[in-house]
Amino acid sequence: MPRHPRVVNLDEMEWNERAHGERFAMQVKRIGSQAGSKQLGCGLYRVAPGKTAFPAHRHHANDEAVFILEGEGTLRLGDERIPVRKGDYIAFPAGDAAHQLVNTSAGPLEYLCFWTMIGTEIVEYPHSDKVAAMVWTSAQPELRAIFKKSSTVDYYEGE
Repeated sequence: MPRHPRVVNLDEMEWNERAHGERFAMQVKRIGSQAGSKQLGCGLYRVAPGKTAFPAHRHHANDEAVFILEGEGTLRLGDERIPVRKGDYIAFPAGDAAHQLVNTSAGPLEYLCFWTMIGTEIVEYPHSDKVAAMVWTSAQPELRAIFKKSSTVDYYEGE
């Protein structure tokens, strides 16, 4: 008998891999979207030793939270460096300091990441002077622009 469409099992999902350069690499299973979630995202992330999944970033609309399932790492939270390990739950309220998880251990770092899915989002990347503006109406952005924060123009420029 087929399972209910709101029930997914991690063993039946494939890992998706993403990598960029020497620092960024991850495997991810997008659990929330597979189960039909509309306002709460959830993903299972696996990060190899010495790597991180994302650049340090700060959300202005959406909250995020992480629950460490396996391994150890270092949480960059603003200017702080905080050791984290299996069993730790970490909250990232919208508008709070920029955050990033780095696997500083010899084994894999595996965690669940949860996020609210407010459709209009601004994300700052303070170490690279970038800002991303996004509008989501489904699983993919309808509008996404990433630009240098320092390239700001006057409101009426070009009008």
